[in-house]
Amino acid sequence: MLILIVGPSGAGKDTLINGARDALAGDPRVRFVRRVITRPGDMGQEAHESVTEQAFELRKQAGDFALTWRAHGLHYGIPADISMDLVRGRVVVVNVSRSVVAEAAARFPFFFI
Repeated sequence: MLILIVGPSGAGKDTLINGARDALAGDPRVRFVRRVITRPGDMGQEAHESVTEQAFELRKQAGDFALTWRAHGLHYGIPADISMDLVRGRVVVVNVSRSVVAEAAARFPFFFI
């Protein structure tokens, strides 16, 4: 099952995700996805994999992402390996843009927002 956490910046998405992560710590049935973002890793925000725009584009072309979008001048990607977690029956929780909800619905039939 894919759980999409969506909402405007500052709405508390990360707080919600962090609370769930703490409550479910150690549960192998649940994965909280670390996004890939073209933003430095030391910005005092969410833990993410920081990459350059060039590296992001190369990975996108290689099929390394299940979902991608651009917002606030940054590129965001969700690793493609979430597909394997979903096939194995894991619950996958991810913070995404509202702009990719329709794409996620088309690619992953079992999802919640």
